[in-house]
Amino acid sequence: MSTTVKIILAVIVGFALLLFVIIGGAVYWWSQHSQEFLDAGKNAYKDGEEFGKKTDNRGCVAETIARHKVSPGFQTSIADNIFLRACLNKSRPTTGFCDAVPKRTEFIKSGQWQKVQCTQAGLSDSYCPQLFSQVQQFCEEDFKQPQQKE
Repeated sequence: MSTTVKIILAVIVGFALLLFVIIGGAVYWWSQHSQEFLDAGKNAYKDGEEFGKKTDNRGCVAETIARHKVSPGFQTSIADNIFLRACLNKSRPTTGFCDAVPKRTEFIKSGQWQKVQCTQAGLSDSYCPQLFSQVQQFCEEDFKQPQQKE
């Protein structure tokens, strides 16, 4: 076997071992933290519904931005998205809330709109656009079916 073939095999084996370690680490992390992750999501949903019952659509966005500014990390961003969506679903309609919101399928316009919203909110982290994606999804679905209130 030539030296080149040995090097290629060694690189392939090295990548396979690295992939195995990464997958193993992810499985271990999930087994240790999945319940707290799921509980945080449930709590964010419940909090969002409760807050939404007391405010309008814009109030939900303002509260989510305030929460996001406190802790703009990966896990809290997921909770913020869940909070916002639950809040919007329960909140009072705000006149004109969806008027300037582009559809998610308008990719360029959508990305530009999200960036402007993040800048206006004073957020510059990479998770911020996902928050406003929730607004887009809400506005698209809001026109399909009326909001359900309790």
